[in-house]
Amino acid sequence: MSRTPIQRFKDFTKERNLWVYILFLGKDQEVIKDSLNAKILEKFDFLPNFFKKKKVLYTLEQEGYIKKERFQSKKAYSTTEKGKEELQKMISYTEDLLEKLKK
Repeated sequence: MSRTPIQRFKDFTKERNLWVYILFLGKDQEVIKDSLNAKILEKFDFLPNFFKKKKVLYTLEQEGYIKKERFQSKKAYSTTEKGKEELQKMISYTEDLLEKLKK
């Protein structure tokens, strides 16, 4: 049985865009690395793949969108100004797209 358009859309807006959720969670406070899965599940209703999450965290850090922190003596991440700018661009793009889809 093939997936419906809504199932495909959900796949593309969740796991394949994991970076969005990580930048969002770290924009106002540090996110403890070990609690990242729980926060994504609680806020966005999906569990990211372990390897995908590791790759996305590595890439975001290497490109300067997040930085490693220590919070409550644990490894944590926070979104940098560069990451916040990218997140805002994504939000603006999504709002524009949504407006076009509503017309």
